[in-house]
Amino acid sequence: METLAVGCGAGFSGDRVDAAEPVVRTLIERGGPAALIFENLAERTLATQQLAKRANPQLGYEPLLALELRPVLADCLAHGIVIVGNFGAANPDGAAQLIRQLALDLGLVAPRIAVVRGDDLSDAGGRALVRSHLPDFDDARFVCANVYQGAFEIAAAIRAGAQIVVTGRVADPSLVLGPAVAHFGWPADHWDALAGATMAGHLLECGAQVSGGYFADPGLKDVPDLHDVGFPIAEIAGDGSCIVGKAARTGGLVDERTVKEQLLYELHDPAAYITPDVVADISDCSVTRVGADRVRLAGVRGHPRTPTLKANVFFDGGWFGEGEISYAGPNAEARARLAMDVMQKRMGRQFPLLPLRFDLIGVTSILGDDGNRMLQAASTGQATDIRLRVAGRHQEQKVIDCLLRELTALWTGGPAGGGGVRVARRQRLSLQSCLIARERVPASFDFAA
Repeated sequence: METLAVGCGAGFSGDRVDAAEPVVRTLIERGGPAALIFENLAERTLATQQLAKRANPQLGYEPLLALELRPVLADCLAHGIVIVGNFGAANPDGAAQLIRQLALDLGLVAPRIAVVRGDDLSDAGGRALVRSHLPDFDDARFVCANVYQGAFEIAAAIRAGAQIVVTGRVADPSLVLGPAVAHFGWPADHWDALAGATMAGHLLECGAQVSGGYFADPGLKDVPDLHDVGFPIAEIAGDGSCIVGKAARTGGLVDERTVKEQLLYELHDPAAYITPDVVADISDCSVTRVGADRVRLAGVRGHPRTPTLKANVFFDGGWFGEGEISYAGPNAEARARLAMDVMQKRMGRQFPLLPLRFDLIGVTSILGDDGNRMLQAASTGQATDIRLRVAGRHQEQKVIDCLLRELTALWTGGPAGGGGVRVARRQRLSLQSCLIARERVPASFDFAA
């Protein structure tokens, strides 16, 4: 059977909105069956969109959805390229309505849009189900719960004639596996093929990571024309193996190294990568260059799917605030440390139990150091360009507001030469996860009106 080409148009919420155009051009030039995926969800992205929907029931889907689809929607519909995206986030129906209106605005016939359901457990019934799996469930602080669904409802929607499939929380690689199942007709226990296409999805799910982005390291891992990095395309065969490449006439790089790095990305156990559809095993797979910017992945094995699905449950975690101020010139680090001391003493006098994290950007600021131990030990004494960052979290917004006022007051009430103050505050979410028997959370799909 003819291979299926699947291209990636986005690897996260906030990705470049011009990335899909070269991918779609390449799919059209290639000819044959094709799909385009948009992977827009991370764990906290979905929770953030739940909050957005709570504030405005018309929102809650990917904020850049119209910008992502406008350049490619007409071409995809004209050439039979199925679009699959988890850009529905907390409001798949809202996303479907936006896409339909976008098509009409472009002078197109309204497309057949399917919406996959079953992930959102935020209603009363879902909340009761999650409560039974979390002994310390806090009703007062509950924000949302979503379970990771898989590929087979996506496949069913495509087989039923969907031109666009909108999902909420599905496992990232399922966005690719769904079109592959629809194309090849694999049964639900065709484990090796399912695992192979799942890993093709894993290669594509982060967008440009597999084609040179997040890989480039000048002089060590050089990537040509990174400014124009092309997004990836996987050509999937009937046995689940694939050839990974990228959009034609773009920058970037696909070779054994980029593929191996992405294969191992976020894998706890390479012999047991658990998804809703299959448990994939890459411990004996092969990664082989077969041409310029073309790498074949084969030999992935699959094992039966688990009886449970993972659910992420979010609770109100209070407030988080952070602020920054710069010090430059001779003795800059000492002045930044004096500013830190001022903040500690003034906040400690008002809120003695409030933990604060400090960073000296330019000295130490990247690694986990919430207790500030590394900061105390790290010192160059020679830095002349330092940015002090302070961050804190608390259940009450007024405490964080006080923290940000104190940082702002360093303009004139702190050491000499401070400037460039920036402060920010946001609602904080806490996360717990649990496993739920898959028969308790069935998925379904329907067509948007």
